[in-house]
Formats: sequence, C-alpha cells, structure tokens
Amino acid sequence: MQFTHEHREIQKTLRRFIDAEINPHVDEWEAAEIFPAHEVFKKLGDLGLLGLTKPEAFGGAGLDYSYGLAMAEALGHIHCGGVPMAIGVQTDMCTPALARFGSDELRREFLVPAIAGDQVGCIGVSEPGAGSDVAGIKSHARKDGGDYVISGQKMWITNSLQADWMCMLVNTGDGPVHKNKSLIMVPMRDGPNGKLTQGIEVAKKIRKIGMHSSDTGLIYFDEVRVPQRNLIGAEGQGFIYQMQQFQEERLWAAASGLLSLGQCIRGTIEWAQERKMFGATLADQQWVQFKLAELQTEVEALRALTWSACEQYVQGQDVLQLASMAKLKAGRLNRTVADTCLQFWGGMGFTWENRVSRMYRDGRLGSIGGGADEVMLGIIAKTMGIAKKRSA
Repeated sequence: MQFTHEHREIQKTLRRFIDAEINPHVDEWEAAEIFPAHEVFKKLGDLGLLGLTKPEAFGGAGLDYSYGLAMAEALGHIHCGGVPMAIGVQTDMCTPALARFGSDELRREFLVPAIAGDQVGCIGVSEPGAGSDVAGIKSHARKDGGDYVISGQKMWITNSLQADWMCMLVNTGDGPVHKNKSLIMVPMRDGPNGKLTQGIEVAKKIRKIGMHSSDTGLIYFDEVRVPQRNLIGAEGQGFIYQMQQFQEERLWAAASGLLSLGQCIRGTIEWAQERKMFGATLADQQWVQFKLAELQTEVEALRALTWSACEQYVQGQDVLQLASMAKLKAGRLNRTVADTCLQFWGGMGFTWENRVSRMYRDGRLGSIGGGADEVMLGIIAKTMGIAKKRSA
C-alpha cells in the first residue's frame, strides 16, 4: 500500500491536533476515568476527520478506506489507549452500517451530526451473557403501531455514558439466530446533554484495569420506544451487517496499534541505552538487543499484513481472513511488546505513571474486545477449510 500526499497530510494534521488538544490532557482524563468526548469530537469534526470514508452527501470526504486506516494509525500517537478507542468507535464501529445501509433520512438524522462531531455515538452489541457470541444476544424489539419497543441490556459499551445515540443490535424475530437480528438507531438522550431517553438507564459505570479515559457502561433498556423508520437496512439482516462492520473494526484495531507499539519499543531502547548495570548499559546486552530487534520485526510484519488487507478491502475483496489475522496478531503483540518492554524497565516499568505500564494495561483489551483471540482463530480456521461451520 503506497501512501499518497493526502494520506500523509491527514496524519500530520492529526498528530498536530493530538499534540495540542489531547496529549496535554491525557493524564487528567485517565485520572478522571472519562474524557470530554463532545468537546474533542467537535474539534475533530471541524477538521473533517470524523468522516473521511463517509459519503460526501452527508458531510464526509468520500475517500476510500485506506484514508481511514491512515487516521487510525496516527491515533497511536495519543499517550493512552482509551481516547483513540473512543474515536475509533465513532468512525469505524458505530457508523459503517449506518453509512452503508441506512436510509437518507436516518443518515441525515444520525450520520451528519456524528461526522460533524455534534453527536457522540456508540455501538450496542455485547451483553452480560453475550460478548464474543454475538448470535447469543437476548435484547429484543417488538412492533407496536409504528414503533419498535426495545427491552434488554448492553454491557462493555464504549462511549455509552456520553453517547447521544446507539447503533443497537437486537432480536426482531424468533427465527434462526443469524437471521432474526436487526440494527436499530436508538436515541440515548432528549437532545444534546439532555436527559436519558425514557426507559434507558445507565446501570453502572464499569471500572477497568486499563483504558481508563474511555467511559464504559452497563445500559438497561425497558420498553424503549423507537420509530420503526430507525431500522438500518432490512429487518433480519442485522447479524450480517454487524459482521461486515466488524471487518472495519478489526482492521482499525490492527492499524491503531502500529505507532504505539513502535513508540513503546523506541522508548525502551532509549531507556536501555542510559540504564547502567554491571559496568555497561542494558542496551549493551546482546539478549536485549536481539529481543527488541525481534519485537520490531513482528511489528513490521503486522504493518505489512494490515496494509495488505486494507489494499484488498479497498479493491472490494473479502478480507474476513486477513482482517481476523491482523486483529489476532495486533492483540497478541500489544501484550508481548508491552510485557517485554516493561521487564526491561524493571522497577520503573512497574510504576503507575510509566507509559509502558499504561500500554501494558490498555493493550490487554486488544485480545478481548471486537472478538476474542479464540474467535479470530475460529474464523481463520473456517476460512482455511479446516473447521466446520455450525448451522444457524
């Protein structure tokens, strides 16, 4: 994948924005366990960065997916994992299906303000009893007049404490589990900064071992009324739409880790070159040199895999296997690189303020969120033809 001048300018613009508007506040937001999403998203929207791949008719730039992935990679410049993840939810997780399959009316109501940064979105898939097993969700919607009436729970929902709307996966029928689900746009609040929509309750703000600046909630829905026109695409096609949406989410997850992984290694090299021990520096130890060289090689292999998948995706090819491989590799490298580098930092790596220790905490989610490692391996095995597909 060859970057154009436009790809690089997008990354330069984003890095300048991060240095001025995000990184100076990261420590404060991490301590508060939340960041001002509306404020940050509005500034990103003003720069035209929240709709790079979305249709021009609804405020987007109409660029191909490689530009979105270039943005994802540049988000790794942020000094934590929670804020870039929240931005990624807005750009690559809760809006792709809306942009691709939503009616013009829905896109004007929800996509336009999301691209402008005037509204914060979230994606409602996971539930207390259904995380990686998307087909096992229990939330349901029944029809009543011109409305859907929605009841259920959603858990592990990024941005949900601040969200204006949720792209929600619910059961709309009693048929086979892969054919009875729909994506519905659910307003979370009565206007900007307004009260929660009647029937919606933020039951719990979930405290996590990492990703502290990202707000994560357990949300209850009790007879929440939503117009049937808020349905995305066709009823019963929600599982398929969400699987397609996952492809972009997983490529985003791989790309967004590339820069931070490299920075973790480079920061550790600088530390090792200064750290004196046994009459030399830590970096003089051949085992340390070889281990860091091996880690950098793994990161570059991930980069090649991710951008190869992106190039094929832009060409309209099915990248289910490659996206799953990239997501799997990124999650595991987030663990391996951070753990190895933390070991080289010694006691300093075990301190709360150290950026390597923050990556150690934040990066652990990579092997869980968006489909656990084991789910990725199952998908890869099926695409290789060595695992049977279960019937619906």
